[in-house]
Amino acid sequence: MKQFLVTPSAGKRLIGKALAKHPEILKVLQSGTIVIIAGTTNGYVAEEILAAIGQVDNFSRKSFFRGVTLPPSYLATTAGQAPQASALPCDVVITNGVWQKGKTIFDVANNLQEGDIILKGANALDLSKKRAAIYIAHPQAGTSGAILPAVAGRRVRLIIPVGLEKRVCGDVDDLAAKINAPGVQGPRLLPVPGEVFTELDAIVTLTGAHAQLVAAGGVCGAEGGVWLAVSGKSSQVYTAEELLKTVSAEPAFAF
Repeated sequence: MKQFLVTPSAGKRLIGKALAKHPEILKVLQSGTIVIIAGTTNGYVAEEILAAIGQVDNFSRKSFFRGVTLPPSYLATTAGQAPQASALPCDVVITNGVWQKGKTIFDVANNLQEGDIILKGANALDLSKKRAAIYIAHPQAGTSGAILPAVAGRRVRLIIPVGLEKRVCGDVDDLAAKINAPGVQGPRLLPVPGEVFTELDAIVTLTGAHAQLVAAGGVCGAEGGVWLAVSGKSSQVYTAEELLKTVSAEPAFAF
């Protein structure tokens, strides 16, 4: 067993690399539709998947989001101006291996069929139960409102790429009941059914080794970082070590 520190940005890159080799995603890239909903973690996912199919040109993670969480210090140094998504925010829609540039989930949601895949990030992670929940600011639930009929109504597969820094204590249904109550201020919280995919799953997918969260935190760029204990056959642990070296220098997300 060896221990490794993984920063949030390195974790995003790791998740992206693993999902580009996810067996179900590889299958749907051949025949079917994949929708990668705009979000900062999904920006890395889209980048890796588009690179794998040779179509990453003209894709940028810089504005691939609809909303972001920023520290007060960022707003203080930018005259209170938060970065904006592109004027016409798009998701990444890939059909039969071809990127349908300019499309969003709203363009294709009604046409998605059983076996197609949606990738949607999350804001809260109950790691013990492998359940996730999404912050909702839109009165019609935004992109979440578009994906749930496809997932629940037509068996479209939902994969939820989410970093371990978003872990919370407690059941996400209980948390949602509290902050969704009338009179509470701020965003709402929507627990969603789907396959949660974290850095732990990424390591299993790419190396076969087992990874466990054992500690967290740091300073000078390691804030939000996690310590992972990786175990398995010596060859698997070695492969995991080499893999983590390739993402360890991933710079912090910047606009």
